[in-house]
Amino acid sequence: MWPFNRKGLSGFSSSSTAEEVTRGIDGTGLTAIVTGGTSGIGTETARVLVLRGVHVVMAVRNVSSGNTIKEAIVKETPSAKIDVMELDLSSMASVRKFASEFNSLNLPLNILINNAGIMAAPFALSQDGLELQFATNHMGHFLLTNLLLEKMKSTSRISDIEGRIVNVASDAHKITYSEGIRFDNINSPTGYKSYLAYGQTKLANILHANELSRRLKEEEANVTANSIHPGVIMTNIFRYQNPFLSAAFGAIAKFGTKTIEQGAATTCYVALSPQVKGITGKYFKDNNVCTPSSKALDQEMAEKLWNFSMNIISA
Repeated sequence: MWPFNRKGLSGFSSSSTAEEVTRGIDGTGLTAIVTGGTSGIGTETARVLVLRGVHVVMAVRNVSSGNTIKEAIVKETPSAKIDVMELDLSSMASVRKFASEFNSLNLPLNILINNAGIMAAPFALSQDGLELQFATNHMGHFLLTNLLLEKMKSTSRISDIEGRIVNVASDAHKITYSEGIRFDNINSPTGYKSYLAYGQTKLANILHANELSRRLKEEEANVTANSIHPGVIMTNIFRYQNPFLSAAFGAIAKFGTKTIEQGAATTCYVALSPQVKGITGKYFKDNNVCTPSSKALDQEMAEKLWNFSMNIISA
């Protein structure tokens, strides 16, 4: 966080809320997809985007929970444009089905927020045979972005409005395996550490955004790609934590964590703020650009991850 809630160049700080950083912004006419909108910062992100006039599509694993959130948002904002669609990011078949169904709606797509994720899960493989955290946090979003990218490009050309892709990463990307990404052992239980595996996926989120940004710039596409650290927020992403660690974390939470309203701020800022226009391939924290780890800035690793991921989704 910025020291003592000091405001950065944006005029906002770690204590700014999602409503505060988007105040005065009119998102009418924009369409956004938010993955994982049934709890925590995903719900708050969807709520605030809707509040600003954005048509939000919540891409969620549990449609029933999604509809409950939708009802609450519509009750608060009767004019809300919000839809709920099923998406299980751990399944490539589900991702492909979601993208196909969304594209068939003939809606524009201005904003894609890759928010959903799991944290520090015990070792398991997805139905596609991928380590579950890597499958959910990185590969699902990589495939989703790939399948929706042409829609975002065409929307930006027709509307002349910049498209924005926001990957919700984390400062946990600094706590990963020594090699950064375990390309040769990505699905192996040998040497698996749940927190390092989580950090690996958050590193992948940043590298994905960076490499995507580079490629979009080469194409001169009017679409940006950035990654963000939301801060530490006590949400159900901690559900896999050791109970003792959860209790200990909760005891100190009030001294160093954010509220959900503050945690969703950087996502909403990067998605909507005119201050961010034209900025791409950057890492944001506390509503300001900041510098990630050296591994996150490794262009060779970013390109290797891109090719590695493309091989998986093409298999």
